[in-house]
Amino acid sequence: MTTPQTPPRIKPQRVTGIAHLFAAAGYSIGGLRRLWHETAFRHITLALPLCLILFTALGVGMLEYAILLVLFFGLIAVEALNTAIECIVDHLAPQWEEFARDAKDLGSLATMCLLCANGVFLGTVVFRALASN
Repeated sequence: MTTPQTPPRIKPQRVTGIAHLFAAAGYSIGGLRRLWHETAFRHITLALPLCLILFTALGVGMLEYAILLVLFFGLIAVEALNTAIECIVDHLAPQWEEFARDAKDLGSLATMCLLCANGVFLGTVVFRALASN
């Protein structure tokens, strides 16, 4: 909302061509910077190298590494969307509202589902590797 002292912000010009690629990369880096402020994201980034070390110790194949990375990138994407939902909801409903609670709970559920998928995959890989020894 603007006040008489603050002029309205002007919408930026649309960027096209090769400049669009650089602009999009800049937006993604900005999102990464914002996401870094989330504790859950920092935990995810800590878990990935630990899982890679575990996989190396277990001697798993390239397919397992690839699936691990896909699942982790999916988890990061869902965490980013969950954070975006929280930012929008906090802006729209600074006081407690039922729709705000529901939106945040659903975003949290999406993140939890992908955390469970990662856990099932990790458990399966570890069980299979230990059973074959």
